[in-house]
Amino acid sequence: MSNLPQGWIQTTFADITNQRSGNSKLVKGKLESQESNGLYPAFSASGPDVWRDAFEYEGDAIIVSAVGARCGKAFRAKGQWSAIANTHIVWPEPQVVETEFLFLLLNDENFWEKGGSAQPFVKVRATFERTINLPPLPEQRRIVAKIDSLTGKSRRARDHLDHIPRLVEKYKQAILSAAFRADWPLISVGETIRAVVAGKNLRCEERPPFEHESGVVKVSAVSWGTFDARASKTLPESFTPPENTRIKAGDLLISRANTLELVGAVVIVLECPSNLFLSDKVLRLDVEDGDKPWLMWFLRSPDGRAAIEGAATGNQLSMRNLSQAALKSISMPWPAAEQREEIVSRIESAFAWIECLAADAASARKLIDHLDQSMLAKAFKGELVPQDPADEPASALLDRIRAERAAAPKAKRGRRKVA
Repeated sequence: MSNLPQGWIQTTFADITNQRSGNSKLVKGKLESQESNGLYPAFSASGPDVWRDAFEYEGDAIIVSAVGARCGKAFRAKGQWSAIANTHIVWPEPQVVETEFLFLLLNDENFWEKGGSAQPFVKVRATFERTINLPPLPEQRRIVAKIDSLTGKSRRARDHLDHIPRLVEKYKQAILSAAFRADWPLISVGETIRAVVAGKNLRCEERPPFEHESGVVKVSAVSWGTFDARASKTLPESFTPPENTRIKAGDLLISRANTLELVGAVVIVLECPSNLFLSDKVLRLDVEDGDKPWLMWFLRSPDGRAAIEGAATGNQLSMRNLSQAALKSISMPWPAAEQREEIVSRIESAFAWIECLAADAASARKLIDHLDQSMLAKAFKGELVPQDPADEPASALLDRIRAERAAAPKAKRGRRKVA
């Protein structure tokens, strides 16, 4: 084709590979799940995660997950190995295509033709009948080298950005730890609470309510720093919740039951649909509006969390309970009102700045992923590295392969029977 880069040719995957399905008689649940001496790796649909006392193949190949939510995910196989049920094996013709170049093409879950809905699967034949644009072998090597160099840099950047969420949480805790000094006068949390309001424990439909329905919030609605109205479930039509349990903007809510790390999670509601109500595990603390931010930030601080976790009861780590009496007995610093207001303002300013940095890091992380995809797209169009007129055209390589196949069909590549 005239619009192809110099030396490239349009062909199909079937022309440049050999393929076969993994061994359907080898089932993941009947193989070893831990590596040990004398065992060889076996590839399942989720990768090289099982082992057996024999191997079926040796050498380089590409294993494709053929069934499941991640079907189309590819893995590199080297050395001695097997491929079990729900996989597909692809061997490149080494005279015409580099294994690493082929892996760049195949390791894209969106590349594969797929069928099924509840249990997706790759359509191998349909995929391998598709046409691709193939560069000369030397250019394939230059492309792989260039991508290795560029992805190495993006990988390092990605690793640095992945550390930022943990650093953000550490910085937030450091701010809260410094904000609540031990030399201030102490009062009990209960001295700031006028009343505690709870909802009912009812059998509900596990979905958020529609506008004409009523719902109660789950503990996850208050677990992650901001109120999440989507974490709710629908009350039965026969039940009319008490009006005083309706959640409104400005409410200070706390979970009385959850895991040890999350029990006592507290939020101030910024906005909420009018049809959501308290549950038996999410309580409203009736506190003066001006005192709500101070109480919330203290209960989130290291000292506040330590007091909550120390007061929580229960034998199971998966579910701890914080009684109203235990919550009210927690001591907290109580400086003058002007100091409390100033400290809350500084905490909120610092947190807003940190959240902006975290949002920028998340955007940069997505940009890196986009750049990697753009780089691959350029590579497969011949725009990543320059063409070299001295490279033997891919068409000449492909002609030799076709001639060899016609003269003497090749045996199954890499097959080795083991007694």
